[in-house]
Amino acid sequence: MKPFAESCAENQQPILEVLHIEFAAVRRVLEIGSGTGQHAVFFAEQLPHLIWQTSDVADYHSGIQAWIDDARLGNVRPPLPLDVTRDVWPDASFDCIGRVLAPGGRLCLYGPFNYGGAFTSASNARFDQWLKARDPDSGVRNFEDLDRLAGLAGMCLARDYAMPANNRILVWTKPQ
Repeated sequence: MKPFAESCAENQQPILEVLHIEFAAVRRVLEIGSGTGQHAVFFAEQLPHLIWQTSDVADYHSGIQAWIDDARLGNVRPPLPLDVTRDVWPDASFDCIGRVLAPGGRLCLYGPFNYGGAFTSASNARFDQWLKARDPDSGVRNFEDLDRLAGLAGMCLARDYAMPANNRILVWTKPQ
């Protein structure tokens, strides 16, 4: 049975609208934290010019693979084992994502973020509490901290998109 997350189904269209813009000239994407696999197959189907590389911790691989198998798309790759806090990053270059980001590439980060150290909504504060109850090292991140880290990695903020349900898509680029 394929895993299903209602939030994936609810937010995929607004995210796709941004990805149509941000990934227009992109070829290879490394998705970090593919979760259920729903977004990977939806975006790969809607953006057939992309090679979509899924990744997550091993516990999620069978669910991701179930979505990939059902979709039968030629542009979605089986999940790589990747826990960004522990694992070695893939030995490849991608147009989109962090340490393996090619020159001219983009890092797109979706989710809720704090600005100026403050929550942007009561629902984000509750979500932060829920995340920290699961893992004290997680939680809603501060935009300024993320932007500073991106700067240390040589990336510059390109866009900050408002999304439904108090979420954002932040886009950094790596100079060529």
